[in-house]
Amino acid sequence: MENLLSIQDLSKSFTLHNLNKQIKAINNIDLFVKEGEFIGITGKSGSGKSTILKCIYRTYLPDGGDIWYNSTQFGRINLASASEREIVYLRKHEIGYVSQFLNVMPRTTARELVKQSIVEMGHHEKVAERETIKMLEHFELDKELWDSYPVTFSGGEKLRLNIARAMIKRPRLLLLDEPTASLDETSKQRVKVLIEQLIKEGTTMLGIFHDLEFMKDLCDREYNIQEGKFLLSTKS
Repeated sequence: MENLLSIQDLSKSFTLHNLNKQIKAINNIDLFVKEGEFIGITGKSGSGKSTILKCIYRTYLPDGGDIWYNSTQFGRINLASASEREIVYLRKHEIGYVSQFLNVMPRTTARELVKQSIVEMGHHEKVAERETIKMLEHFELDKELWDSYPVTFSGGEKLRLNIARAMIKRPRLLLLDEPTASLDETSKQRVKVLIEQLIKEGTTMLGIFHDLEFMKDLCDREYNIQEGKFLLSTKS
């Protein structure tokens, strides 16, 4: 099976200007993900897990290394050096990202956020509305909140909305950055149901979870990271 994602010698550091100090977040990271796989990254807080995902999504620009992605639109493309135009297209149509934080445009309702994600994929308004309702109901988001602004939501409600708008697009590659961090057990199981559904539909996933029990039955392989470096790759 072909690699959808291949990371080679990836490095990223941050400069603390007030301390005149440079912190190495990740160093010489190598990782591959085959089409249809679910890969887990484990490690302590601050070990560099999220930095890897943010480099793939290009929230962070790497200091060095390559991130080769097999795109439907562009063919084999290096995300570390792709243009902003190419990255914007990939985020909209091929690569999804779910974090434990919700960053949205002000004065946009929960319903509009989820619907917008479907419309971006080229679906008709009626289809988008129908799928939006199904997704909001799946996560048991109170109907009274659908046409409210997420700024008023609780942490758990924001997280459920964040997951809903990313998963509804059924991206080719989905990056999961501790998406169940503040969810109760019922909500976690609803996330798991959707992950299993996306796996069956062929979505490739790379995920970080502190809840290792949640991760155990889903992962094809696991990478463990300590102090910015992978120590071991294991099969689950």
